[in-house]
Amino acid sequence: MKNLSYAVLAFVIVGLIIASSALFTVKEDEQAIVLQFGDPVKTIPSEDAGLHFKTPVVQNVVRFSAKNLNFDAAPVEVIVANEERLLVDAFVRYEIADPLLYFQRLSGVSTNALEIRERFDTRIGAVLGEAVRQVLGEVQIRDIITERRGELMAAIQAAVSEEARALGVRIIDVRIRQADFPQENAENVYERMISDYNQQAESIRAEGERQAREITASAEKEVVQITAAAREESQRIRGAADGQRNAIYNQAYTRDPEFFAFYRSLTAYEQALQDGQTTIILSPDSEFFRYFNDQEGR
Repeated sequence: MKNLSYAVLAFVIVGLIIASSALFTVKEDEQAIVLQFGDPVKTIPSEDAGLHFKTPVVQNVVRFSAKNLNFDAAPVEVIVANEERLLVDAFVRYEIADPLLYFQRLSGVSTNALEIRERFDTRIGAVLGEAVRQVLGEVQIRDIITERRGELMAAIQAAVSEEARALGVRIIDVRIRQADFPQENAENVYERMISDYNQQAESIRAEGERQAREITASAEKEVVQITAAAREESQRIRGAADGQRNAIYNQAYTRDPEFFAFYRSLTAYEQALQDGQTTIILSPDSEFFRYFNDQEGR
């Protein structure tokens, strides 16, 4: 009876060992490949996370991350179009889209996920460095730090994505973290850039002054034309008014010559005595004051 108990216990232990080697778990942020004698026989995506079975001894499991991964590239020295040296620090965000292709292309003789990732980083780092040199080597420094930066990064990402797809990887993003000059020539480059921007500013300022002179001259010419036209129109109106006034005067003079003479005398008085302090010495029988002596002007 005692020997039977030992046999049952041994059987249970062996069963647990076999069960533990036959069961494995895939987490929600993982994807796995089941290998049999080193060859992949089954792929388990992250959507099928949970408990799975494998054949003990002859099969083993390699797990890869299903999350977005980062690769920080070493700084790449680039000679841009104006022959300035530039140190570019870039990084890549990616995900393993096809774990089976990823494993087949990068595993070699190793089934260690960390070693496979290091091998991928080495491959993609070389491709990234070449793409950065090729794309940025055709532009000026100002293009890298201004509005063309997005366009240049898209070109670099396209070059890296083409290589990554062949390795079962999808490139999510490629970004330049920093682009700086080597310490030994940074000061000279900054001074040259300042000089270039000062020249551009002077050119823009000169163009602005030229346009301002043209606008001012055009406005002054327009003012002269408008003033001349207004003066001509005012003279025309004044001439027409004077004609109407003279016609009225002539009509009044014809109708009553004495009234017209009286009106002219009043106008003369107004002009001669307008400040209220005018002193005039004339003979009492002067023609100028004839309406003061007699209301009939005699």
